[in-house]
Amino acid sequence: MKFKEYKYKINGTKFNVKVGEVTDNSVHVEVNGVPYDVELDKVPSSMSRVSQPVKSPQKAPRTETGEKVIATPVAPPSGGYTVTAPLPGTLMSFAVKVGDTVAAGATVCVLEAMKMENDVHTPKGGVVKQILANVGDAVPQDGPIMILE
Repeated sequence: MKFKEYKYKINGTKFNVKVGEVTDNSVHVEVNGVPYDVELDKVPSSMSRVSQPVKSPQKAPRTETGEKVIATPVAPPSGGYTVTAPLPGTLMSFAVKVGDTVAAGATVCVLEAMKMENDVHTPKGGVVKQILANVGDAVPQDGPIMILE
């Protein structure tokens, strides 16, 4: 299937969008690697049409590097604590790395939302066990960022 690729920045959040061919009134779209089948009310004349229906993906979506796209939050290991995004935005930087010990209230990363840089603080102290996102990633509200033990 042919895709047209677009890169958008909406309210400071980056989106990589791939739009497939239109079949009847539906089109296959991928947003940041997550597939969607979109039903259109009216097909714009600028969009290409195909006569065969679009098949739903059979395998789990993957990033350009071949890693699985995780659509559900990662559960923390027993006794662990997941630091989550307080609001949707783009990760700008991390103040910690795996193995660092952090105190309750410490800034662990900076999240850009609505053209503002917001410090993300951890309500609990601990050792950074795993970082679940990367700089430049768009994270939803309550999306997992890191796990502390």
